[in-house]
Amino acid sequence: MDSEKPVVPAKSEASKTSHDTKATNSTANPQAEKINMPKRLIALLVFLVVISISGLMAKQGVLFCILTLFMVLAIIGKQKAGLIMLRVYTSLQLAIASALPIMLHDPDNMVPSEPSSYGIGSFSMQLPDWLVFAVLIILSFVQVWIAFTPKVSRYFSRALNLNIMR
Repeated sequence: MDSEKPVVPAKSEASKTSHDTKATNSTANPQAEKINMPKRLIALLVFLVVISISGLMAKQGVLFCILTLFMVLAIIGKQKAGLIMLRVYTSLQLAIASALPIMLHDPDNMVPSEPSSYGIGSFSMQLPDWLVFAVLIILSFVQVWIAFTPKVSRYFSRALNLNIMR
């Protein structure tokens, strides 16, 4: 018996070229696809800039505020060093904000303290310390969440470079 092989129809030239161009376009230049800055990262950077500028205007922690602004510039420039600094910055901030109630607890004075008063311009209010600490911890947690999301880390496309001034 003569075994015949099944005949497979050949692909047309048009289908071959359209498939080939799709393959070359998707793998040819990975830098060609533009990754926009995530909105949550933009919000975090605006928050950091506002806090830093207010610290500079109040002349409190001037060096820390300047370093924060350099970190923001490195993040805008898509430097991996900016991502590393952002993650360390937010993690330390969460650790410090979480430890504040323990560090400020005075065992000698167990009398409940009166609410702290806070004033911004002519507006002033009194808030209990636990509420202030809770807000600080929540803000720090949100910053850590933003810094460690995959969408934010995909934004930083350059190779590892710790030169933030580049």
